[in-house]
Amino acid sequence: MNLKKIVSFAVILILCGIGTNVLAHGVDGDTQTFLTGNDGVAFGPFLYIGAKHMLTGYDHLLFLVGVIFFLYKPKEVLLNVSFFTIGHSVTLLFGVMSNIAINSYLIEAIISLSIVYKGFDNLGGFKRFFGTQPNTKAAVLIFGLFHGFGLASKLQEFKFDKEGLFTNLLGFNIGVEIGQFIALGLVLILITFWRSYPSFIKFSTFTNTLLMAAGFLLFGYQLTGYITS
Repeated sequence: MNLKKIVSFAVILILCGIGTNVLAHGVDGDTQTFLTGNDGVAFGPFLYIGAKHMLTGYDHLLFLVGVIFFLYKPKEVLLNVSFFTIGHSVTLLFGVMSNIAINSYLIEAIISLSIVYKGFDNLGGFKRFFGTQPNTKAAVLIFGLFHGFGLASKLQEFKFDKEGLFTNLLGFNIGVEIGQFIALGLVLILITFWRSYPSFIKFSTFTNTLLMAAGFLLFGYQLTGYITS
């Protein structure tokens, strides 16, 4: 099987995975049962749920894939991921603790557009059409804030017991970072391996166009959900 077929097969798997996960809102039945019935401190279970949510959260992962796609220096990868982490950690904790309710479909639609934004940025769209390049780290931080509100909105749907809430949220947030670390580690290994082949540059336009398409697909789903809900 040549590299083009491998890439195409991977693309099909990703799109199938996105479709399955979108319909489930990233929260399975067992997790819903636990979250709705939990009382008091449960640091370990929340840590596990946070890690699992990130590993199955295609919207967050697709955005991060776009962020690191053309980052070759470990320092730049670390800085950009750190800005994203700061952003979503702040709004996750603040959103739930302050009980700030944002329609989950709307916030998820914005998150979907962050994927479109990053794919468009990687394709050089801003320089080509607007003659300017937005500050990448600032954009990652800002979208990180929206991603955090997305997580907070999902968690608020379960009406948590206030006892031990901060500890549980801290566990969830640490779990998200663990899941993010594992996912990004795997992605970096694959991308680093792919970069050793000439096809990386050849297929970079196709890959980032696909990234934009996935973002629009998720955006359409979330917008439809908002209109019909």
